[in-house]
Amino acid sequence: MDLTILYRGPLASCDYDCPYCPFAKRRDSREQLTADREALERFTAWVAARTGDRLSVLFTPWGEGLVRSWYRRALVELSHLPQVARVAIQTNLSGRTGWLSGADPERLALWCTYHPGQTPYDRFLGTCRELTAAGVRYSVGVVGLEEHLPEARRLRADLPERVYLWVNAAEGRTYTDAEAERWTALDPLFPYSRHPLRSAGLPCRTGESVISVDGDGTVRRCHFVKEELGSLYDGSYRRALGPRACPLPVCDCHIGYVHLESLPLYDVFAGGVLERIPAAPVGPAAAGPSRLRLPLV
Repeated sequence: MDLTILYRGPLASCDYDCPYCPFAKRRDSREQLTADREALERFTAWVAARTGDRLSVLFTPWGEGLVRSWYRRALVELSHLPQVARVAIQTNLSGRTGWLSGADPERLALWCTYHPGQTPYDRFLGTCRELTAAGVRYSVGVVGLEEHLPEARRLRADLPERVYLWVNAAEGRTYTDAEAERWTALDPLFPYSRHPLRSAGLPCRTGESVISVDGDGTVRRCHFVKEELGSLYDGSYRRALGPRACPLPVCDCHIGYVHLESLPLYDVFAGGVLERIPAAPVGPAAAGPSRLRLPLV
């Protein structure tokens, strides 16, 4: 079986407190952290046992995973398993990077978000440079708030050209054409994020070759559709896998709409879908919006 898994355990604590973040804002208790660690270790053991499958794993925690030793350990362990094609995690990149020396850089990658106001610019950029020096594949992004634009431009200028700088539309924000043009100048793929994308009735890879798994092992087609497909650990989810259309009116998150078959994003991100790294350089000179197949809204 060739399967992509988006794993989200119960971890909800984060060392940042971004005012625009839709994720939960709370501190996990010792008991909650223990439950998260045990759930992740159970999942990692399941992946290790799937020697006949080909798996790709993206960790999408509500909180920040890399400040927790069990996430770092899981990433290192999974990166060395022959059945794991790719393992990646969404992170604010606030932690140290030394642990990455134990991982296989051919399989591990990071999806990093820069949050102005939460960490000094020079510190974040310095950590990115550590990743570059270590040969770790990564993308970097920002939330498209007007007050973030100067630092986003600065980041684009300071990062290596081959590092993709993505921009997520701020939740609930309506962009004028002029505003959208400024963000598109940094990220030519921003038009996919600008508006929620129509998805109702459109074919999507989620529920067939892509699934979402929570800490209990409950399988859903994606994070945004609540219908359960079964349990990962008793194998009942397998009977439910198959091609299916999206049941929701719109999809407004990259980890969802990237899997829509009506969009060309699997070609754009070929080999880097999980970590949001395009197959070829994406920038104003490489792929302006006029050369992209823009979404219908």
